[in-house]
Amino acid sequence: MRPLKIVVLAKQVPDTRNVGPDAMKPDGTVNRGKLPVIFNPDDLHALELAFHIKDRVPGSKVIILTMGPKRAADIVREGYYRGADDGIMISDRRFGGADTLATSYTLVKGIEKIGDVDLILGGRQAIDGDTAQVGPQSAEKLHIPQVTYVEEIIALDDKGFKAKRRLEKGVEIVSAPYPCLMTVHESSPVCRSREAKKVMQYKYARTATELKSKTTPEYVRALHERKPYLTIPEWGVEDIEADMQKIGLAGSPTKVKTVESIVLTAEENKVLSDTDEDIEMMIKELIENHTIG
Repeated sequence: MRPLKIVVLAKQVPDTRNVGPDAMKPDGTVNRGKLPVIFNPDDLHALELAFHIKDRVPGSKVIILTMGPKRAADIVREGYYRGADDGIMISDRRFGGADTLATSYTLVKGIEKIGDVDLILGGRQAIDGDTAQVGPQSAEKLHIPQVTYVEEIIALDDKGFKAKRRLEKGVEIVSAPYPCLMTVHESSPVCRSREAKKVMQYKYARTATELKSKTTPEYVRALHERKPYLTIPEWGVEDIEADMQKIGLAGSPTKVKTVESIVLTAEENKVLSDTDEDIEMMIKELIENHTIG
């Protein structure tokens, strides 16, 4: 069958295992500059599914597309290390503060600029928001079919594919044509490890902004002149021809009213036996204080 052009939507997210007191700004947005960041786990599953399709369909191309601040270029490099063919970073201060609606709009403008995409893959959700909205919103804006909670690609041909969805109470087998957007479930295979050769090949991959930084050694800039493939494309508002009213805070109807840091502490302990009387008492207390029920 013909080769496929696959775009993987990947996000750099705060590591929620290490959230500190400076996690949020006064306006309710995430203070990303103060948090350690990682490759969104579900997006790694999407990347592996893209590689799986590429393995089955020779000649297919996997493109990493990420939106974020300048340091989000790490996501593109990580994609290169694991086997991605190309990567693009959408980054501009004017994209800052975007909710899912503005984010999906921005990503769609990037996808449209790439052009002729057969499959768009992304994780089920990002761990910094857990909304699971960006994928479906992007498909709606692109006016293409979507298949969510994908666990496995069962079959592929020139017209479309057949996939297995992981649902709460079982699985579902669905077929869809190209182009199509899929969100990938965490029950799908974990992403393959970095390849040593690719790490050596792309370790000096940089965006234009990074190359202009004073901390970038001169030999890295010289290397980019000899090897243009190391320069990571960096698209701003004008590059993707975005409407200023649909990006960033201006295009985000979702507003955070308040943010609270809640720490659960145990004020008292009870030791219960395995008798029916103790178990019944515990259940009644849990219902009365609305822990359950």
